[in-house]
Amino acid sequence: MKLLHVVSSVDRRFGGPIEGVLQRGLRLREMGHEIEVASSDDPVAPHVSAFPLPVHALGPPRRGGYYYAASLRSWLRTHAGSYDAVVVNGLWQYHSYAVWQVMRELRRPYVIFTHGMLDPWFNRAYPLKRLKKLIYWPFAEYRVLRDAAAVLFTSEDERLLARQSFWPYQARERVVSYGTRLPPQDADPLREAFLARHPELRGKRVLLFLGRLHAKKGCDLMVEAFAQVAAREPRLHLLMAGPDQTGWVGELKARARTLGLAERITWPGMLEGDAKWGAFYTSEAFMLPSHQENFGISVAEALGCGLPVLISNKVNIWREVVAAQAGLVAEDSAAGTLDLLKTWLEMSPEERGAMTRRTRALFQERFSVDRMASALIDVVSNLQAAPRM
Repeated sequence: MKLLHVVSSVDRRFGGPIEGVLQRGLRLREMGHEIEVASSDDPVAPHVSAFPLPVHALGPPRRGGYYYAASLRSWLRTHAGSYDAVVVNGLWQYHSYAVWQVMRELRRPYVIFTHGMLDPWFNRAYPLKRLKKLIYWPFAEYRVLRDAAAVLFTSEDERLLARQSFWPYQARERVVSYGTRLPPQDADPLREAFLARHPELRGKRVLLFLGRLHAKKGCDLMVEAFAQVAAREPRLHLLMAGPDQTGWVGELKARARTLGLAERITWPGMLEGDAKWGAFYTSEAFMLPSHQENFGISVAEALGCGLPVLISNKVNIWREVVAAQAGLVAEDSAAGTLDLLKTWLEMSPEERGAMTRRTRALFQERFSVDRMASALIDVVSNLQAAPRM
């Protein structure tokens, strides 16, 4: 099949959704399918040429957060019919509205991943943005969802939460498998290469955070909780890896200095490729006390590397982690994050080892890229026999 993914940007610094597009796309290409991406990016942007899948960059977008690219709609009108299916990734940007307009005109189906963007947490956290979205909703996003042949969710929690954000709400809901590629399993050389770059981590018990350094992720909760247990285990060390998109890292570092933790937290920035996998294999557990997390690609990657995951119950795959006994789960609060650390430190080596051994089985059973790729093909194959809108 020939599939077109439509996204606002292929910049991988924006986190999970584009990473999912990439990993699934690479696997589908290996399975013999053709995968292309259309975005509102500037064609000369470095992240466009670096993206491993073919990209039709139809920007540059106008300044501002909406990623409006005037040529996207005309390009879709000309080319959408040459694809077996069009897959929209994400809401609240121009690309989803443009797809709705064009596919409605062409009377062709499309499917959409919401990627957690209908989670009511955003309404509580950003009340002013919610007011703007209330204006958009009946004229744009409501129609985008209503007319999609399928609205795809990556967990049952995401599907149920999506119903709580805006009204009216109408969607042909489907929960589909999601995941990522199995990480490289040559742990020793990857670990040693990473330790050569960060010798301060050698011999330490490293807890890894890997993702955008954003308030949504609960990074501050990790720093505060770490301060309360640091004296208990002198070898404990935090590795806080990821891009600083909002200028928050300076404040986090200042707080760490105030708490006397400056030498016990490493901030390597965004990690990719072997450096990222080296960070996983240097660590004994992965931590994500997020306030809202639709799926958590990095959680799945950690499981694939054999790391237990210490996560909040706002990471929408927490039920699977609990059922498999492949990690610890607590509230997304100061008390909950502290409980994660205390419980982990109080576990015996045998208990931690048993949990570690369960991680890869959970990855293969629920979060492998093969399941993810097959799930999308199943959805779009069934569209071929469905009546046109």
